Amino acid sequence: MSRTNAPSPDFEPPRGDVSTELLGLMSRDLIFSMKFLGESQFRLQRHFQDFMIAELAAKGVTKETHPLIHVFVERHAILLRDFVFSGVALSRQFHIEDIERLIGDTSSLLRVDIWDQLRSHVQMAERQFLAQLPNLPAQLAGLEDPARAGGTP
Repeated sequence: MSRTNAPSPDFEPPRGDVSTELLGLMSRDLIFSMKFLGESQFRLQRHFQDFMIAELAAKGVTKETHPLIHVFVERHAILLRDFVFSGVALSRQFHIEDIERLIGDTSSLLRVDIWDQLRSHVQMAERQFLAQLPNLPAQLAGLEDPARAGGTP
């Protein structure tokens, strides 16, 4: 639910719904963390590319000696970038109570918004699975038990 469509203070989500179960676990299991986007990602990745190219060149590995080295450098720069950003994000996590306190959410509207989005995405995922269901038995044939499928045990 959006903040403009605020629920009544006595909002009671439906029981037996997985989204409702997750809502009950939010205080313990929901963590907000930082994520670096855009130019920050590019700059750190570029730093690691330049760093690796210089270090490899000092060891005699260049574009001239290894024509495909750029593929290696780019892939590893992405891995190093993600390692750095993940480490920083893990060290700065916030529980939902912290976020509610920071934004002044005294009526738990954030929890209701998250619940609403969880429920919507769960339903969308279920519909997507059901749409693929008719083709799944053929795709899963290779996973059948050979004894049950009439093959040799």
